[in-house]
Amino acid sequence: MSHRNARLTVHGRRLLVERVRSGRPVAHVAAEMGISRPTAHKWIRRWHSEGESGLLDRSSRPRTTPHRTAAATEAQVCRLRQERKLGPARIGPVLGLPASTVHRILLRHGLNRLAFIDRPTGQVIRRYERARPGELVHVDVKKLGRIPDGGGHKVLGRQAGRARRNSVGFDYIHSAVDDHSRLAYSEVHADEKALTCADFLRRAAAFFAEHGITRIERVLTDNAWPYRKSFAWQQALADLGAAGKLTRIYRPQTNGKVERFNRTLLDEWAYQRLYTTNTERTEALTDFLHTYNHHRCHTALGGHPPINRVNNPAGQYT
Repeated sequence: MSHRNARLTVHGRRLLVERVRSGRPVAHVAAEMGISRPTAHKWIRRWHSEGESGLLDRSSRPRTTPHRTAAATEAQVCRLRQERKLGPARIGPVLGLPASTVHRILLRHGLNRLAFIDRPTGQVIRRYERARPGELVHVDVKKLGRIPDGGGHKVLGRQAGRARRNSVGFDYIHSAVDDHSRLAYSEVHADEKALTCADFLRRAAAFFAEHGITRIERVLTDNAWPYRKSFAWQQALADLGAAGKLTRIYRPQTNGKVERFNRTLLDEWAYQRLYTTNTERTEALTDFLHTYNHHRCHTALGGHPPINRVNNPAGQYT
């Protein structure tokens, strides 16, 4: 990226070279483009020695950093962070370093936030994103207590709500999230049996196809029995021409995109307002999904909604 005050972009440098190659003096071209003669000569020299690549931006990073903290000390900082989960203010006195230096070291190694670290193992969580829509779809089920007619504890108070909810049972929210675009689809069901899961997958695939994701290559789920052992689920995968993939046992982070979507479901749909009936909450799911897919800003997508990554020029992800 060019410096924010730079007079010449890559296009401007090409224009400079073209004008000089046409036989015009460098001083004249520099004057009309508003740059100094040394700058103009610099880009001409680079073009002569490196060709077109010499006109591209270069990193401003120094070749050497003699005052950088020693690698062994940085390793100690990282070890204290990963093994003992200490912050800069506590690591600094242990190693005789300023807290600001410790923070820069943690930032350099991707350890500056505990959210980036798997708490039990201390390993940095490896985040990934598939290159095109449909390459991987995450599927999961979220169990959610039904709302009795007239409202639950949020409407009636905790004691009255607890007395009414014992017999209403649970809903099971089946969700599918495309790994690349984060386009999401959900349905509310009364169970999470194998046939229910299989039929949901087919309808989710139809939803994705309507929005431009015509093929699902792989489906990632946890190790629940319907995904692991049932014939109905395997048949649904075969019908779609997709491969099934299971997460590692006790590692829900592997399916993190749909797990994070489940939390958004709770915050922005299930618990977003007071519902007086379970039907009212179920009917509100359609509006939530439309908002999530078409209007809600997604931080992992640069502030754009998921639909922006699906509606792309033909052939972009081939």
